[in-house]
Amino acid sequence: MAGRRIAIDEKIERAQENVTKAKKKYDEAVEALEKLMTRKREMQQKELMTAISNSSKSYEEILRFLNE
Repeated sequence: MAGRRIAIDEKIERAQENVTKAKKKYDEAVEALEKLMTRKREMQQKELMTAISNSSKSYEEILRFLNE
């Protein structure tokens, strides 16, 4: 019976190590995704500001359009 207990304890330990590795990999992937999403938002904001500055519409006209 003691042999079975050691085997299950080893399996539990390996499973815990696998979960730890998977969580680390997941956390890294989430961080990379968040950075990419932030960069995309920054690019969109810059593109929007360029479009606004190149527009012939007034500030008030643009705000009215956006709020409709």
